[in-house]
Amino acid sequence: MGKSDSVRNGANLDSAETVAEQDEPPNGSSGLNVPSNQPSKAIEKLQQPQTAAKASRPDLAATASSSFVPITATTSRSSATAAGTVETTQLGNDVVALSSHGTAAHCVPISQLTELYQTDIEDGLSAAEAALRFDRDGANKIEGAKGVSLWEIFLRQISNSLTIVLFIVMILSFAIDDYIEGGVITAVIVLNIVVGLVQDYKAEQTIQSLYALSAPTCKVVRNGQIETIKAEMLVKGDLVMISVGDVIPADLRLVSGINLSTDEALLTGESVPISKHPEAVLDDADVPLGDRLNMVYSAATVTRGRGTGIVVATGMFTEVGKIADMLRNKKDTANDKAFFARTLIRLKRGVRRLLGFEGTPLQVKLSKFALLLFGLALLLVVIVFSASKWEVGEQVLIYGICVGVAVIPESLIAVLTITMAVGTKAMASGNVIVRKMSALEAVGGVTNICSDKTGTLTQGRMITRKIWLPNGTTASVEGTTDSHDPTSGSVKIRETIDQEKAAEAIQSSAFTHFCESIALCNNSTVSDGKANETDNGSVTTATATLSSPGNWTAVGEPTEIALQVFAMRFGKGKADLMQQDQRRMVAEFPFDSSCKLMSVVYETKKSNLRSVYTKGAVETLLPLLQDSDDVKQQIIAKADELASQGLRVLCVASKAVGPDVQLSERPQAECNLHFLGLAGLYDPPRVETLGAVQKCREAGISVHMVTGDHIKTATAIAYEVGILSHDMDPLPSHAVMAAANFDALSDAEVDQLTKLPLVLARCSPTTKVRMLEAMHRRKAFCVMTGDGVNDSPALKIADVGIAMGERGSDVAKEAADMVLTDDNFASIVTAIEEGRRLFDNIQKFILHLLISNISQVILLLIGLSFKDASGVSIFPLSPIEILWVNLITSSFLALGLGIEEKQPDILTRPPHDLRVGVFTWDLIRDKMIYGVLMGGLCLAAFTSVAYGMPGEHGLGHGCNDGFNETCGVVFRARSTTYATLTILLLVTSWEVKHFTRSLFNMNPERGWHGPTAVFKTVWHNRFLFWSVMAGFVIMFPVIYIPYVNRLIFKHDSIGWEWGVVFACLTVYIGLVEIWKAIKRKLGLGLQKRTNAAPPLQTAEAQV
Repeated sequence: MGKSDSVRNGANLDSAETVAEQDEPPNGSSGLNVPSNQPSKAIEKLQQPQTAAKASRPDLAATASSSFVPITATTSRSSATAAGTVETTQLGNDVVALSSHGTAAHCVPISQLTELYQTDIEDGLSAAEAALRFDRDGANKIEGAKGVSLWEIFLRQISNSLTIVLFIVMILSFAIDDYIEGGVITAVIVLNIVVGLVQDYKAEQTIQSLYALSAPTCKVVRNGQIETIKAEMLVKGDLVMISVGDVIPADLRLVSGINLSTDEALLTGESVPISKHPEAVLDDADVPLGDRLNMVYSAATVTRGRGTGIVVATGMFTEVGKIADMLRNKKDTANDKAFFARTLIRLKRGVRRLLGFEGTPLQVKLSKFALLLFGLALLLVVIVFSASKWEVGEQVLIYGICVGVAVIPESLIAVLTITMAVGTKAMASGNVIVRKMSALEAVGGVTNICSDKTGTLTQGRMITRKIWLPNGTTASVEGTTDSHDPTSGSVKIRETIDQEKAAEAIQSSAFTHFCESIALCNNSTVSDGKANETDNGSVTTATATLSSPGNWTAVGEPTEIALQVFAMRFGKGKADLMQQDQRRMVAEFPFDSSCKLMSVVYETKKSNLRSVYTKGAVETLLPLLQDSDDVKQQIIAKADELASQGLRVLCVASKAVGPDVQLSERPQAECNLHFLGLAGLYDPPRVETLGAVQKCREAGISVHMVTGDHIKTATAIAYEVGILSHDMDPLPSHAVMAAANFDALSDAEVDQLTKLPLVLARCSPTTKVRMLEAMHRRKAFCVMTGDGVNDSPALKIADVGIAMGERGSDVAKEAADMVLTDDNFASIVTAIEEGRRLFDNIQKFILHLLISNISQVILLLIGLSFKDASGVSIFPLSPIEILWVNLITSSFLALGLGIEEKQPDILTRPPHDLRVGVFTWDLIRDKMIYGVLMGGLCLAAFTSVAYGMPGEHGLGHGCNDGFNETCGVVFRARSTTYATLTILLLVTSWEVKHFTRSLFNMNPERGWHGPTAVFKTVWHNRFLFWSVMAGFVIMFPVIYIPYVNRLIFKHDSIGWEWGVVFACLTVYIGLVEIWKAIKRKLGLGLQKRTNAAPPLQTAEAQV
């Protein structure tokens, strides 16, 4: 048939008879959420807890219709069938038809589909068969989504203004026949590119491996067990389970579905989700994708409901893979434009890449800074030419180039790239996967954290702690050690009417009906790993202990697992109920964040009545109850009492209706319900959360809880984790708010609040977005956590969006900048700590590089006044010496500073201002002070030797060209200046480890005091220590090896001049320590927060 309007509009399927062996005809009403009836046994099994893996089946090598058949042969022929073109694969003596890449799977009945794909809709594929198919078909991934190639990494090394300057210097050196200098510069360029290439390639490999850690996963049934695997491991024939928030991992032919809808806008362009009907069998193999209502396609998103499907196409054979293949072979759109426009576009792209204007915000900012330095270099060249009265000869040209090179920190971009790669790897070890490098730069400046409660601040392993029934019966679970084990702990039953009948209360119809409801209105599965979910004990007294050990596992939402475990304590688990009463679920209305309810409809063969079971938030379910107002008041009072104890409260209700009652829409099912009881679930805070929140307070970061829980439950947990303090009595009205009250305020009214609420309860996705927008209006920098599809808008507009790795949906992960692999709030603090460490280290190596550049510029500009006998300015440093210091000595020191450990006070400082960036006034002030001191001492070293040597006077002539008998003084002065500059830079790398603390008392928190403290400080960073040692050792062959010293570096061996070098070093250390003491005295650069203040006084400073 053509467009399947009849199915989409709710009419009965015209082709219903083509669905093989259905238990009964499908109900075609679009509003009724009808689970697939074909095959009912499979659906029933998938809804039940999975048991241990079955023993290997001896009939695997039998026929395709009876079991799995390993595919070992290649395709032999193809033929056309009514269902479309199929391939036939030879399997020993059997020939089995396989659908060609799933193109006609929508035309095949489910019963035939299992034969075609040699799979089982109860147990899925066997692990061995899946492995065979993976080896045959390859990974389920889209080709062409390649990483960065070596060629692109090579282009990075030369595509920046710093390298361009070196190329210019090299060309000019060869142009004036200075082949030695040109050759050395060439070698330096090659060395810089090779080192950068190797390090950048390693960084890319690290980043790609980290991306793999957050690769999409999916739930698949293999060997009868539900497993979570990487999506790329899927093969054709796999049985995949999908639910709200999942991104479809491959093209699937649905075999079951409950209220299932998917967003296929990527493929079809339809702006609204498409409702799916697994039972449909279409006649037209060429029906448009949007009308294939029994199919879901790779990259589509599940917007509602859940279902299972058989993989019919993977990788490049999926529909999205075909699109990717077309795009990969598509011509550059610029080729179709006019020649002039095309040239401009390509020129613009090339210029941006050449100047380094592509990358993270910090990389782009530093590239622009490098361009500014390049402009300054040109200005300095002009100054040199002007000082020479514009008589630009060969020596003046070289000197000008030398000054220009001195101002450029050539290794800056390479060091930054390596430092960020190391930071990314460090975050991964702290359970934080960085998906966007810009977040790595920004997370250290966070001022506010908006965190979900369940599973982030808390453990996410709920326990049904208390229940309350309207007849006065209460039950409390105590002493449990495993939230998934129904045999762990004890249950206390209290009967308020007659305490002596407490043991009998569990046999009452009210208690039984309550347990049945929470078990059936539930999609979780609980298993002991040995048998089906059967109960190994029962409560027979008022206090009974259940103690049958087992390796219990659970799959599902923590809330539903907790309810299922409670029901199983009394022999009322879902699997037992389904078997005992031959129940069958005929409809489900899944949990919806907008109404906070879930309902299911069941029927049994022994009764014509249908039962509706509903659970959800008290305030939402209360108006739907038919109970009296007095009962409702009791419910509200008891719910408040449970919530105030930190319990998440769920209301449970049900009703029985006749077979003729319409339940096709949610409002029809969720009305006139009868109250059954309340369940109080306890989700204990993570042990580390309290300390992590305290760290945030000390760091000037405000922590906000944004949760869907009841306001009293949220408040109680907020006290437990330290977001709220008992010292705040009474609690300010703005500290805790219900989302309804917050949403009722206009933006102007929100902005008039003294401070934004620390706890927002019953939050909707819209509330989270409004909260972030309010923070942004207050210039706050925010982290938002999320795990559901509806959290995506908030994750996208947050400055740093963080998704949960364990329970987060694929949509949330795609929208996030970071992913927590352990869903732990403490990991967010780890990320902030690492972000601050990265920011500090970037400042340290930038400061070190710029100190070197400033000192060289001062030295060379003032050096213009040193004239030889011919009136030519003498170089205090040769061009090769400058390049050597900048590219060899300084680069490894900068790398050492880039991997420096965090400072002990890193979380006792307020967040840095991201609007200012790394170039703070403190850094600018320090680089000028240090640079002037270093440049001045280098000048002192040069003049001490050039004019202080007894019996030798004058600066000779032609000493810039090379050595002659008149250049002894100049060459020795240069060696002394080079040695002084090198040693001062080596020591500076240790001094800038902390901007204010003395080198001799830099780590008092570690107990390092006294004369030996400095040795422990310099040894602590091994890479930096050995970089300093290497820089010191390499200095000697450069100075003393003949030919190398005079011909290449244009300096000579020295002796007594070492006294000048170490004198300058002593003066430098003394002046730097004095400057640091002045900074400490005046409080310059000090941001330490001395005392942790209450959360509403200090942590809320920004908002």
